[in-house]
Amino acid sequence: MNWINHRKLMTGLAIATALSTAAVALPVQAATLRMAWSQDATGLDPHKQTAFPSIRLLELVYEPLVRFDADLNVIPAIATSWEFSPDAKTLTFKLDPNAKFTNGAQVTPADVKASFERILNEETAAAARSNFLSIDTIDTPDAETVVFNLKTADVPILVAMATINAAIVPASEIESGTIGTEAIGSGPFKLDSWEPNSREVLSANADWAGGDVKVDGIAISVLPDETAILASLRAGQTDFALLNDPLVATMVPNEANLQLNRVAGLAYNVLQLNPSRPPMDNLKVRQAMSCAINRQEIVDAALAGEGKVTGPLTMPAFAQDPSTLFCYEQDLEKAKQLMAESGVTGFTAKVIGATGEPPVAASEAQVLQAQLAEIGINLEIEMMELNVYVDTWLAGNFDMAVAQNGGRPDPFPMYNRYFTKDGNLLKVSNFVDDTLDTLMREGQAETDPAKRVEIFHKFENHLVEQAPWLWLSTGYGYTAQLKTVSGFVPSPTGTLFGLTEVSIQ
Repeated sequence: MNWINHRKLMTGLAIATALSTAAVALPVQAATLRMAWSQDATGLDPHKQTAFPSIRLLELVYEPLVRFDADLNVIPAIATSWEFSPDAKTLTFKLDPNAKFTNGAQVTPADVKASFERILNEETAAAARSNFLSIDTIDTPDAETVVFNLKTADVPILVAMATINAAIVPASEIESGTIGTEAIGSGPFKLDSWEPNSREVLSANADWAGGDVKVDGIAISVLPDETAILASLRAGQTDFALLNDPLVATMVPNEANLQLNRVAGLAYNVLQLNPSRPPMDNLKVRQAMSCAINRQEIVDAALAGEGKVTGPLTMPAFAQDPSTLFCYEQDLEKAKQLMAESGVTGFTAKVIGATGEPPVAASEAQVLQAQLAEIGINLEIEMMELNVYVDTWLAGNFDMAVAQNGGRPDPFPMYNRYFTKDGNLLKVSNFVDDTLDTLMREGQAETDPAKRVEIFHKFENHLVEQAPWLWLSTGYGYTAQLKTVSGFVPSPTGTLFGLTEVSIQ
């Protein structure tokens, strides 16, 4: 299968949104971009990080084989080209001979092989390990070629490779055990210093194979909250900022010297239940909770209307109309009936959330608390610092969790970690279901885009009926900048990789 045919195969994974052509700008003087956000990275190991702030930072330092453009097409990164075999069981990459790590070493097929072997090693606890279990062997026949031999046809593996959890790291650093303590990548920037919860300093990587970035570097300040970020922008002390709170973001257009960038995201807000703990192990209890909540009310109250109700499949190429899903319209009578049938008269449970990531977590929990009280469920809310929350979440040590999880352009790498029998985040979902597992594997192996949509619609319908989690909404990704900053293109994935195109006037 040549590259053109491969692109046809991947059309079912892309969002058909055209970008407008940017006007040609006059050259500007490079400078350091002063940036701010309110939540800092929790670690530097690209294979292990799950928190959004860590991913956003590491995407500027490390590179995967391929990445997404703003339309969610798969485009080159370390690899310049790729080709699936006709049966989609072999995937061959050609590497960019100019790709170098910031230690000066060329990126080689040996680094690619070592990186994926590290991801697949259970001892690594890699966040995306399950996405690559179809890999049987990896061949490196010459200095620029890597061949992945797969156990099964696996079209979505290419989408899975387009994330920083599949970053290519130096084999020498893997051997020395320094991954996560030093950030040696091949990306557009070098991490010069990191003071956790305070400041990061990045400099432009002159050896980046992707070309020249238009700023000398980025100085990131971690400010206490997003109102402080807005104040810093207003005062001209910050050039560019990441915003998560819709209440703050919607104030930006009122400022004459500021510009708001707003893009619909693939990430989803969700109430995660723990089906391994009573009474959430009772299907009728979970279904009653789904029927009892008013998702649109949560969007209006907690997100200030900045979002829309969603099912599990947030990507437009696969998404269904949420109103067709089980109990997506609030039905308190049905909820009370299901609770009566469950034999559970009411209960108290603790719901956890992270402070600041997303900023709407506490508000969502409060609305859910009021809604579920209507059927005798008493929610006790516990907000945690992000790093504590992430550790608790990864261990599955909760009754319920208000979460915001990342989306993907394809359902398989988005959900197989949680809902297949060998998923590496089963501790998070605490839910194994034969039907979900079977549909996931069928969707992985199918190469016909239309048939894949049919399979994943069945997956979504069954997942919503089983209600291990209660999907709520998608929202928007926001960045704000001084009008002296230009060139940034936002992405539905929330990546800040568009900073490579930013100029300061």
